[in-house]
Amino acid sequence: MSDTAASPESVGISSDRLARIRPAMQRWIDRGTIAGASMMIARRGTIVYAEQVGRMSKETDEALRSDAIFRIYSMTKPIVCTALMTLYEEGRFQLITPLATFIPAFANVKVLQQDKEVAPQRPITIGDLMTHLGGFTYDFLIDSPVGELYRQHELMHNAQRTLQQFVDELARLPLAYHPGTKWHYSVSIDVAAHVIEIIADQPLRHFLRERIFDPLGMVDTDFYVPPEKRHRLAAMYGVGDLGARGMTILQMFFNWQQGILERIDPQESYPVDQPETFARGGHGLFSTVQDYMRFALMLLNGGTLDGTRILGRKTLELMHANHIPPALLPWDIAGIAYPGYGFGLGSRVLMDVGLSGMPGTAGEFGWAGAATTYYWVDPAESFAGVFMTQYQGLDEPQRDFRALAYQAIVD
Repeated sequence: MSDTAASPESVGISSDRLARIRPAMQRWIDRGTIAGASMMIARRGTIVYAEQVGRMSKETDEALRSDAIFRIYSMTKPIVCTALMTLYEEGRFQLITPLATFIPAFANVKVLQQDKEVAPQRPITIGDLMTHLGGFTYDFLIDSPVGELYRQHELMHNAQRTLQQFVDELARLPLAYHPGTKWHYSVSIDVAAHVIEIIADQPLRHFLRERIFDPLGMVDTDFYVPPEKRHRLAAMYGVGDLGARGMTILQMFFNWQQGILERIDPQESYPVDQPETFARGGHGLFSTVQDYMRFALMLLNGGTLDGTRILGRKTLELMHANHIPPALLPWDIAGIAYPGYGFGLGSRVLMDVGLSGMPGTAGEFGWAGAATTYYWVDPAESFAGVFMTQYQGLDEPQRDFRALAYQAIVD
């Protein structure tokens, strides 16, 4: 499998139908929602579409570069879970292994229940961390009082802490839910990232470089952007910065309702220049469309790319099976449900196309980021897509991109 460009028609894609993507994205730019978008589509192992629309920023006339660098936020999660599963393949843990085996402080964690801290019904497992069943939450979520504790301790905002310091602080706070009783989007993959550091006895950044980035040729993906590359950073806009001090999803919604749309500088919570402290499992990476497509192509090809194997095929099948019991579906984020989807180890997993309301195939998987980055891998169709812009808000241009990509399949 290669990422060499191919004729769309040679792999069952219509060039005429792909041409619909650009004007659709231009409409988002004309409305002022985004400054630009970088997009890539692959089928049967080859790139069939790669295009940039718009500008690097709204304040300049510089066209969006093909090598533009984006803050990918939660699209960090699938990479970190893939890295952790390379250690699973070495027999270093099982999904049912208690988290406290590696981080003893979590043996004493409590659950905040009706203003009282109680013992959890069962321990947090390593599998819980990747499936969001661990009982944690996020600073910006408001459906549990534990979210307010996270905001008070600036878990997501404070980029000056190392990953170990972040997890140490988290372990002193109660859980929002009993492990295994509720799917809840959370900082749990940050904890999983620290488990990597403990097992491998090396910093997360170095481990990702050795296990994922260097083998796949992901030359621009890191928790750091060197000075000579910073002119390639795409500007960010939105209704607010999800990582800002005290920010909640409710405040983001109010800002969106009021028509707020402004340039955002997330340097304080998502710095370009602090790799000695800023490395996380749930967000934090910078990347490009080209780099992330190489990661996606590896997943699509059963764990290998250009002769380099990252994971075994059966491990990937385990990762991208649904791990969420039917009683806990559909899962939701901030009250927005995602029917038709289950969840695997770090990624959504499509189970019912009709319920999802989007084109796809059962078994498709992927994830997205807070600044409107998005990817999917559809093994049945041998089809992958990557979309990147820098917009924090409630509008969803990535859904248009996905629909337009799938409608171009004609075989």
